Amino acid sequence: MNDPTQAGVPQEQDSFGTPRNFGLIFAALMAAMLLSSLDQTIVSTALPTIVGELHGVNHMAWVTTAYILAATIAMPVYGRLGDLIGRKTLFLAGIGVFLAGSVVAGSAQNMTMLIIGRAVQGLGGGGLMITSQAIIADLVPPRQRAKYMAPIGAVFGLSSVAGPLLGGWFTDSVGWRWSFWINLPVGVLALTVGVLALRLPRRTVEVAFDYMGFALMAAAVACTVLVAEWGGTDYGWSDPVILCMIAGGVLAWVLFFLSQRHAKEPIIPLRLFHSRIFNTATLIGLLVIGIGMFAIIGYLPTYLQMVYGVSATESGLLLIPMVVGIMATAIPSGRLMSSTGRYKPMPIIGTVAVATAALLMSTLDTETSLVLVCVYVFVLGAGLGLTMQPLVLAVQNDFPASDVGTATSANNFFREIGATLGTAAVGSVFTHRLTEQLAARLPADATGAVGDAHSLTPALVHSLPQNIQDAVILSYQHALTPVFRYLAPVFVLGFALALFLPDKQLADGSGPAADAVRTRPGESGPQSADAAPLASK
Repeated sequence: MNDPTQAGVPQEQDSFGTPRNFGLIFAALMAAMLLSSLDQTIVSTALPTIVGELHGVNHMAWVTTAYILAATIAMPVYGRLGDLIGRKTLFLAGIGVFLAGSVVAGSAQNMTMLIIGRAVQGLGGGGLMITSQAIIADLVPPRQRAKYMAPIGAVFGLSSVAGPLLGGWFTDSVGWRWSFWINLPVGVLALTVGVLALRLPRRTVEVAFDYMGFALMAAAVACTVLVAEWGGTDYGWSDPVILCMIAGGVLAWVLFFLSQRHAKEPIIPLRLFHSRIFNTATLIGLLVIGIGMFAIIGYLPTYLQMVYGVSATESGLLLIPMVVGIMATAIPSGRLMSSTGRYKPMPIIGTVAVATAALLMSTLDTETSLVLVCVYVFVLGAGLGLTMQPLVLAVQNDFPASDVGTATSANNFFREIGATLGTAAVGSVFTHRLTEQLAARLPADATGAVGDAHSLTPALVHSLPQNIQDAVILSYQHALTPVFRYLAPVFVLGFALALFLPDKQLADGSGPAADAVRTRPGESGPQSADAAPLASK
């Protein structure tokens, strides 16, 4: 007798429209998501030891850049291919590629091998971020989906805190290579569950991959990321290398979007931009989460180490209130969205909370207690918990099953671009202000002992004579806290956009079958692609 899941029929569902073994599947998806997001930050605290052992301090930045670059490029590809050929194979392949990269990185004997391993990890990790969210969309109706998307948002916040802590702990105890070996048992478990328990629709249509679009997108992303990483640090902003990359990036982006008009199966179909919900939600995510969140959590730990004299581990622990805040709002709001079928109030309240947190952080000074700092960080997390996943849910809810992966990946893709550019912009403004503050506050004879703004470390600062130490701490405080205030208009713009976000009733259908007959924005009937034969994969 044939297994019904092999004949195109989704696996047995409970009364809420989810598979009966969804708890096991969801745990595997969460594990995969945690692995991919964790590896963006886990090497940050281990880098000094890694580059010392592998003799590659001049290539330090590439250990992080290689992962981010590869993951960002991979996102739209996984999203589009998942819509065309089904997501199970891509999910399993993503885990396999990620684990292969972990093995290469963990066994690296030189910096070249490590960077290659990180790039391979990124190619798998970018796919895991996208396919995990899209698989939930395949298995759970939008209205019930809200409950499951909330923990996904918490994973991102958790990884930003847990990554540096784990990396530092592994480095100080069993060795930095365990930052990569730890992926193997978790990944194998997720892979096993995916093989045995996951049943998803698979399309049997022929796919014409958009190679030209992929090449142009890869060039555009590479130029954008490298300008953000190198500009103002490795090269001056007026350096010919940076100017050429900016020009090349702009040209590549223009050619990429032009190519999408004519591609048979475009990586980012231009019809996505016909959706007001997609445009608005993506802009909010780019501004509030991409630029705002990553800029704040990227520089706050260093601020805590410099101004308060806490260790790297302690500065990471002081970000735990952000994760608590995310979970405190994301999980209840997910249940509320499931019960009401509405998502619009969440990003409105969330953007207000994030803007409030930024303004509160702009008031920090050397006398502010750490307890108050933790309160501000909690407010930030609470706002993010109300903003992150409702935006993804709104985008998914506005598209049929044939486009849900593409829309999800495009939303994440532009948010990642925003995070890269936002962090670089904040870093550039901060470094410029710090240089000015140091020049104004330090005695002339102390400049040599302190060095330039790029060479400051917490250990160096707290080893200086007290009067010079105080001057550096004040310089750091006056350089960074106003930058938080500069971010407030970005969050206000996000709030304004949230007010205009259409509040479309969350569909209460039953998984893929119901989603398949929904129409694309601006169209009046089911898509012909949705009528393609389906088989379980």
